[in-house]
Amino acid sequence: MTNSIKEASPRLKARITGAFYLLTILTGIFAQMFVSGRLVVDGDAAATATNILTHRGLFQLGFTVYLIEMACQIAITALFYDLLKPVSRSVSLLAAFLGLTGCIIKTFSRLFYIAPLLVLGSAHYLSVFSAEQLQALALLFLKVNDHGAAIALVFFGFYALLTGYLTVRSTFLPPILGVLGLFGGLGWLSFLYPPLGYRLFPYIAALGLLGAGALIVWLLVFGVNEERWKEQASAAGMRD
Repeated sequence: MTNSIKEASPRLKARITGAFYLLTILTGIFAQMFVSGRLVVDGDAAATATNILTHRGLFQLGFTVYLIEMACQIAITALFYDLLKPVSRSVSLLAAFLGLTGCIIKTFSRLFYIAPLLVLGSAHYLSVFSAEQLQALALLFLKVNDHGAAIALVFFGFYALLTGYLTVRSTFLPPILGVLGLFGGLGWLSFLYPPLGYRLFPYIAALGLLGAGALIVWLLVFGVNEERWKEQASAAGMRD
């Protein structure tokens, strides 16, 4: 499969990238809004613990969907590197490293998401803790998961700035897609100061979804201008 993707045309690669990007967005929204948002009650450890134990299957499904999201994110990071390297191989490689760093941090943070199932279990070694302590610990793990994801957003912000810059400089994608990416990247960088990032999150997320939606539609419908991609790759001394 890897060889098939490598040998595919730039337009087909772009459409594959768009498909993975769409899946990343959908899985992220499902896991965050329809699982975590439904089960986790902010500031209420007892209610959160009750929801998790009552809907254990849904909570575990959320973890699985989170992992699918991150697998898709890693895939689009690699694919975007390949698509954008005709513009600048070094900048595209740097963007890929930053994007993968964000993926690693966010994936690791998901261990704290699933930890409450262990903490709230019936293992005998947990009997030294009271029910209230275990519930508080479970909510703490979920908070660590959220903060880990927020740290990852900073790296995704730098990644978006670089890919946006490359898109603007490219001859095979509309510059407006890069401009939207630049604004989205600046928004995610607000998480350099988490209180500001959390406060602005609804607006940042809306802007990010706008840019991601426009890019996804373009990639799925039009792909890239294959002739211009090959011209830019040739000018950079690359083989397609």
